[in-house]
Amino acid sequence: MDRETLYQKISTENENKIIMIILDGLGGLPVNQKTELETATKPNLNQLAIESELGLAMPISMGITPGSGPAHLALFGYDPLNYSIGRGILEALGVGIKVGENDIAIRGNFATQEKGIITDRRAGRISTKKNQEIIAYLDKKINWIEDVQIKLYSGEEHRFVLLISGSGLSDDVSDADPETTGKPISYSKAKSPQAERTAKILNKFIIRVTEELSGQQPVNTCLLRGTAKYPTIPSMNELFQLKAAAIASYPMYRGLAQLVGMDILDTGSSIREEINTLKKFFNRYNFFFVHIKKTDSYGEDGNFSKKVKTIEEFDKILPDILKLNPQTLVITGDHSTPSTMKSHSWHPNPFLIKSPYFRANPGKPKTFCETTCANGVLGRFYSIDILPLMMAHALKFKKYGA
Repeated sequence: MDRETLYQKISTENENKIIMIILDGLGGLPVNQKTELETATKPNLNQLAIESELGLAMPISMGITPGSGPAHLALFGYDPLNYSIGRGILEALGVGIKVGENDIAIRGNFATQEKGIITDRRAGRISTKKNQEIIAYLDKKINWIEDVQIKLYSGEEHRFVLLISGSGLSDDVSDADPETTGKPISYSKAKSPQAERTAKILNKFIIRVTEELSGQQPVNTCLLRGTAKYPTIPSMNELFQLKAAAIASYPMYRGLAQLVGMDILDTGSSIREEINTLKKFFNRYNFFFVHIKKTDSYGEDGNFSKKVKTIEEFDKILPDILKLNPQTLVITGDHSTPSTMKSHSWHPNPFLIKSPYFRANPGKPKTFCETTCANGVLGRFYSIDILPLMMAHALKFKKYGA
């Protein structure tokens, strides 16, 4: 019996509420002997740690640095090694695009290049308004490449979605992203013969965008990632009998939540607005996924102090979440994003779970951080076990076997 069959067999419905708070990229590495989480002033998180089970969660496997897609799939109880979902489809769903069977979605970054060398992969994180202006311009210039239809959609800040439509297209192509600065503009490569045409179309698109934006600053080229068709995946209601809702401001995370059957709640982008949305809808669902992005954004920017301030901002709002008195509350990250590395990393995520059925941690830790979580009662475990653990604490699993 596989995991999903087991979940379907033992899941049961009740009114107990579950909240999963994801501080994206929460884990870090020390600067002046302290990580961002250790540096932050966070009395409410520290008090919660005393009343919760702690541990470290590994998104994929030891030493594997995860992308946001597979990391979140694991958080929702899906084996990320069984479901390969390109970021393009997640971004597309997140901005409300209907993706057909002959469509392929690609996540795009506007970027900065000088003499063909990428100098900024995010074009200074331009405003969403500026993004929309650029998309409106390109939409007038690039509608077809050969017999493939081109459609462009704005995302948040530097992100956009490219949707290509035509017969005989394949998503079996490489990313067109050097993944670092100081390297030449990257182009897509086919991973199989049937994908040769698709790679050719994507590369012609990159060339056209670079030509159309020539001489502009900071946006004068693009990077393409996560080429994907629409996948098939069971819903959280099918697996866990959960009536689930997502509160997330970034399209990619709304897209992934939609893919696993969550209702997407309209919300603002600040932490306060997201928690107000949680309070507004709290009586309508029994599972909430709340995604907070800026901890990751500041980590990727190498901005240690602003990542610290984001953690502190969340801590001040935490009492509002606790007043809702959910049966089970989890606070963790999808992956670590140390500001010293300016990227995702393989380091496991600090993890906290609060319910009436918790076991005390050894040593009675008085703070929530990487070190206390490493010594917590849960030890190290895989992120795919988080949702089942939450189900158990919420008394939503029947006994397995006689």
